[in-house]
Amino acid sequence: MVSYTGFILFVLGGGTMSMKRKKPRQSELWVATGELARSPGHPFYERLNRLLGEHGFDEFVEGRCAKFYADRMGRPSIAPGVYFRMLLVGYFEGLDSERGIAWRVADSLSLREFLGYGPGESTPDHSTLSVIRRRLDVETHQEVFAWVLEVLAGQGLIKGKTVGVDATTLEANAALRSIVRGDTGQGYREYLKDLARAAGNETPTGEDLARLDRKRPKKGSNKEWEHPHDPEARITKMKDGRTHLAHVAEHAVDLETSAVVAVTVQGADRGDTQTMPRTVQEACENLRGVQDAGHDVAIMDEVVADKGYHSNEVMESLAEMGIRSYVSEPDRGRRRWKSKAAAQQAVYANRRRIRGERGKRLIRGRGEHLERSFAHAYTTGGMRRVHLRGQENILKRVLVHLAAFNLGLVLRSLLGAGSPRGWAALAAVQAVLSAALRVLKLSQRLCEWTTISNRFPAQTPLSAFATAPRGSGS
Repeated sequence: MVSYTGFILFVLGGGTMSMKRKKPRQSELWVATGELARSPGHPFYERLNRLLGEHGFDEFVEGRCAKFYADRMGRPSIAPGVYFRMLLVGYFEGLDSERGIAWRVADSLSLREFLGYGPGESTPDHSTLSVIRRRLDVETHQEVFAWVLEVLAGQGLIKGKTVGVDATTLEANAALRSIVRGDTGQGYREYLKDLARAAGNETPTGEDLARLDRKRPKKGSNKEWEHPHDPEARITKMKDGRTHLAHVAEHAVDLETSAVVAVTVQGADRGDTQTMPRTVQEACENLRGVQDAGHDVAIMDEVVADKGYHSNEVMESLAEMGIRSYVSEPDRGRRRWKSKAAAQQAVYANRRRIRGERGKRLIRGRGEHLERSFAHAYTTGGMRRVHLRGQENILKRVLVHLAAFNLGLVLRSLLGAGSPRGWAALAAVQAVLSAALRVLKLSQRLCEWTTISNRFPAQTPLSAFATAPRGSGS
């Protein structure tokens, strides 16, 4: 803001002013440690760090990761606990890439304190995260996910009896325009040009190629086309209707507590009935591990799913495993059960269960609990589009991402908020309620004094109010 004196000089000087330039400042050679900026700490991350410390998280991951590091040779690396904490930050801060995580950690004093770095220390960059991710195998990440499940079970947040299964698509780090034919390696545009030349157009334009491509049936076959840098990505239709290369992430969720007990990453061209057995198997193994650790949990007595998972084979396999199915059945008309007695029995038993009151309640709850895990993990959690290639790499990130989601359930039971944003919203609500409570108490005192003043005559001395008891009618 221009001062009053400066404005007078501006008017007297004919409307000209000299611009004040910022002079370059030479940084100090030595800085005292006590003068460095320090963070007051974030209550959410402080409580999360205390929770991890109480259950020996750093000792656990260091013991599991020791086989991937040399004892004497090699340059010093970051601690495994720092690596997994940075991936936890990716979920809580809604960051989709390792580069974004590294930038956020380097820029935040509270996150530096969460990782155990002082103000004068350099935090890990994204290349360090990538190297450690490639070094650690999938089994180690699965062990970290299982460790978090044991923490949840210790808080009573895993029951294991009723589990819901559902899947969602994750946009791959690959573009459709870069796909090539699996047999010849020819690009898509060159393939269209060859088709145009075969049809008699020797010099096709871009419009000619687009017109030719629109008329071709089954032009996006996963059997013929693949991405050269991510062969496991599959052409599929996304939730918003777009066609893209994608992967499928499938969750198994405890419908009583909303805890994710298993997660798998599979091909997007596989149907729900093909992906479900692997996810159910992972969930049973994880729940069995929690049970072996001494916690009182069931091992998947019931499975709830939508009608995309309904088939004779799925119903039979679940019945053979001793799992009661609550799977919505699509309208297929009149069925023929000749030489399919086992499938008929399994399908009719499932149909009877979903028509009961309990079945209807479980199917309604499936949408609430399962869709909530997808929204937290991939929408607000920032993983709807992955920045890694290969299902193994994506699964490593997703496992720790969902482990952070489960830790959020523990913190919600302890703090009332399962994320830093939730903590900020809770603090704002508490401030509003506190202010409203103060206003209510003040208005109550005013009403009491008004009642007392109306019951005493106007000539009553003020000393009478001091001696009269509150709310007295005399």
